[in-house]
Amino acid sequence: MSERNVLGGELESCGTDPMTGFYRDGCCNTGPQDLGSHTICAVVTAEFLEHQRSIGNDLSTPKPEYRFPGLSPGDRWCVTALNWGRAFAEGVAAPVVLAATNEAVLAIVPLAALQQHAVDVPADPGSLES
Repeated sequence: MSERNVLGGELESCGTDPMTGFYRDGCCNTGPQDLGSHTICAVVTAEFLEHQRSIGNDLSTPKPEYRFPGLSPGDRWCVTALNWGRAFAEGVAAPVVLAATNEAVLAIVPLAALQQHAVDVPADPGSLES
């Protein structure tokens, strides 16, 4: 069974250049091994990357041993729910691709917060009101 996105549909790919996801499968799939809940598909900005560096989560520096290329503004990446939530609370949340954001995140981050930063608004925006 495929995982679902926060809109209730099938979880779409977040990105393959660079290859993202906890499992490096291009999707924000999650499971018991994913202790950080890498469930939010974010389009990283310079401000978000700097914020993450300031809290000890350097997403810009490559770490080949973890198959991590280092990110640049505009890259799509499955970020952890807690770190995105912290950025949200501090006013520097990255934009979110809702169709590629795993519904599991809703146990940590409210849908309304994600919707405020959505960059993929469906044809019927009223469907976001659920």
